[in-house]
Amino acid sequence: MTTTRTTPANDGDLFAALPVVDDQAQRRLHARLVAAATAAGILDVAYRTVDTPVGTLLLAATEEGLVRVAYAREDHDLVLDQLAKSVSPRVLRAPARLELAAREIEGYFAGRRSRFDLPLDFQLSHGFRRTVLSHLTEIGYGQTASYAAIAAAAGNPKAARAVGTACATNPLPIVVPCHRVVRSDGTVGQYVGGADAKRTLLTLEAAA
Repeated sequence: MTTTRTTPANDGDLFAALPVVDDQAQRRLHARLVAAATAAGILDVAYRTVDTPVGTLLLAATEEGLVRVAYAREDHDLVLDQLAKSVSPRVLRAPARLELAAREIEGYFAGRRSRFDLPLDFQLSHGFRRTVLSHLTEIGYGQTASYAAIAAAAGNPKAARAVGTACATNPLPIVVPCHRVVRSDGTVGQYVGGADAKRTLLTLEAAA
């Protein structure tokens, strides 16, 4: 349904007679666009948001799998712009592709899930950072490991600082649990979602 704005003829508004598309019509048009892009095989990156105890998360996925999880403090618009540059400019809000990821994340925060069973796309990580991410998934739910321990597991015991960088640039926080990596003295250390978010995640897991 469309509505038409009516204004006095002498108000100088050249656009007064143009139809205004309501929210419902916009949603229908967007759904058609997503369906057409999917059918044509050109929906390269789909995204949606999900509300959680650590704020609104942006989820993005390629056809291969979940490619990005981003905290609000990372600036979702900036993250989408980076995805358009680094993965593909064909980025659309398409919640259906992220339905499974959203359900698993919601289950995690509800205490019903201790691991994720999602296809993942690691194309945003390379080299040693990618190696570090593969070892993060070995840290059990409710457990922690030091940066030094992960460096040793990744084959470079002296690379604790590089492990910290890999965690800080982890494109899939929560799902790939960089929050379980702490300093050798037991303090939480830095985190892409902020120290408070990291403590929330660790407390959630410790309570299970």
